[in-house]
Amino acid sequence: MRHLALLGALLTSLAGGSGAQTALPLSSFEGQVIYQVMPDRFFDGNAANNAGVNRADPRAWHGGDLAGLTQKLPYIQRLGATAVWLTPVYAQQAANSFGTAPYHGYWPADFRAVDPHFGTLADFRAFVDGAQGAGMRVVLDQVINHYGYGAAAVKLRPAWFNAQPQCDAATSKDVDCPLAGLPDLRQSNPQVRELLLGNADFWRGQGVNAFRYDAIKHVERPFLRDLLSSDRQAGTWTLGEWFDADTGTVADWQKAGFDSLFLFSLQDAMKRSVMGGQSLGAVRAVLERQNELPRPGEVALFLDNHDVPRFAQGSLFEDEGRARTTYGLRALMTLRGVPVVWQGTEIAMRGGADPDNRRDMRFEDSWTPEERAVFDATRAAIAARRASPALSAGAQTLLPTPDRLSGDLLLFTRQLNGQTVLAAWHGGRERRTYSLKLASLGVKWQTLAATPSLFAGQDARVSVSGGYLHLSLPARDAAAFRVE
Repeated sequence: MRHLALLGALLTSLAGGSGAQTALPLSSFEGQVIYQVMPDRFFDGNAANNAGVNRADPRAWHGGDLAGLTQKLPYIQRLGATAVWLTPVYAQQAANSFGTAPYHGYWPADFRAVDPHFGTLADFRAFVDGAQGAGMRVVLDQVINHYGYGAAAVKLRPAWFNAQPQCDAATSKDVDCPLAGLPDLRQSNPQVRELLLGNADFWRGQGVNAFRYDAIKHVERPFLRDLLSSDRQAGTWTLGEWFDADTGTVADWQKAGFDSLFLFSLQDAMKRSVMGGQSLGAVRAVLERQNELPRPGEVALFLDNHDVPRFAQGSLFEDEGRARTTYGLRALMTLRGVPVVWQGTEIAMRGGADPDNRRDMRFEDSWTPEERAVFDATRAAIAARRASPALSAGAQTLLPTPDRLSGDLLLFTRQLNGQTVLAAWHGGRERRTYSLKLASLGVKWQTLAATPSLFAGQDARVSVSGGYLHLSLPARDAAAFRVE
C-alpha cells in the first residue's frame, strides 16, 4: 500500500529538516544480520522473578528474562547473528487486559524502568555489555504511540492523550484515534514530546545502538521529524514498523529520515512463493522495484515475526514446513538488505496467529535431528553471507530468465569490489539442470569449472562453458555461487 496522501503530508512536514538530516553521517546496518527475541519467551535465567508465571497459558508470563538472554548470547553468536533486537523491556501495566498479561512489552507503564519480570536496569546493562563484548549490536524496541491500558499516567495526565473528541474531529484516524483501544499519546503535547525524546536519550545512555519504532503509522508526523533528527544526530540507526509496507512505503519513509523499514510485501511474496509453492513471479515483482529505494542495503527483510504466523506454519506437513523454511532462510541470505531472524525460525518452529506464534524458545538439548539440520543450514547460510562482501553489501541486479522458466527460476547477481556472486532460487518440485545462454542473461562470464554453492552442506553447482551458464539445483532451494 502506498498511503500516498498521508505520506505526502509527512514528506512535506519533514521538508524543512530533511537537509539537516541528510547532511549528517548516515547510520548503517548493511552487512548485519539481526536476531529478534521476545525476552519472556526466550530463556529463564532467574527463577526469583517468576511472579505470575504460567507456562501452560499462552497469554501469561512465561519467565524468560534478561539474565536468561545474557546466558544465551553464545547461542546467538554461534548462529552468526551480529545484532540482537529485543521487544520492549519497559515496566508494564500490573494487571492483565483481555485475559492477556503484558509479557510482550507493548503495554508500558514506565518507559525508563525495566519490568521486574525481566530483571533490573543493571541486568539490562549486563546484557548490553555482554552482547557488545561479543561483537553484537543491540536494537531496542521503542513504543512511542501509547501507554498500556492500565498505566497510571492515563488517569494522572489526561491531557497527554487523545480522547474521543480528538478522535471524532481527526482528519487522520490512524494518528489521532486509539490503536486497539490503547491510550493514544498526543505527541504534540510538549510534555509528551519531551518524555519520548528523553526516553530515546535514556536508552542510548544504557548503550543501545539502534531503535525499532513500533506502529509509526499511528504517530504524529512533526514529532517523528524531531525524533528522527535527534536519532540521526546521535548516530542511532532507526527501523520503523509500518505494517504491510511495500517498496513505495519503505522508500517514502527512508526519504523522510528512517534508515530502515520492514519490507512486508517481500515477506508476503516469499510466503506465497517459497512456502506456498506458487510462482516466483511475486518475488521478482517486488525485487524489480528495488531501484525506488534510496537505501536498499538498509531495508529489513524477514520471513516471520511476533505479529504474523510462523513461516513454517504455511505447510500442513511439518517436514515440508522445515524444508521450505530452510529454502526461505537461504533465500533471505542472498538478498540485499538486513536479514532479521525471529527466534525459533532457525529451527522451523511452528505456530499460528498470536499468541501461538510466540511459543517458548527451545534449545539444542530438546531439538529433534530435523530441527538441528535446519539450524545447521541457517548457520551455514549466515556464515557464507558474512564471509562474502558481495553477499553482505553488494549491488543487486536481476537477471532475465526465459518466460517458460520464470515461475520456477529466479536469478540475480550481487556485486562488490570486483566480486560477483550469483544467487539462484529454484521453486521446482524436482532437482533440475538448466543451461542458459550467457548473452540472454546479459553477462559475459569466463569459463568456470563446476563450482559448489557457498552454502555448506548444499548439493548445488554452477559452471560456465561454451557461452552457456549451467546450473544444477535441488528442488525448492536457494543457492549462491562465486562466479567472478
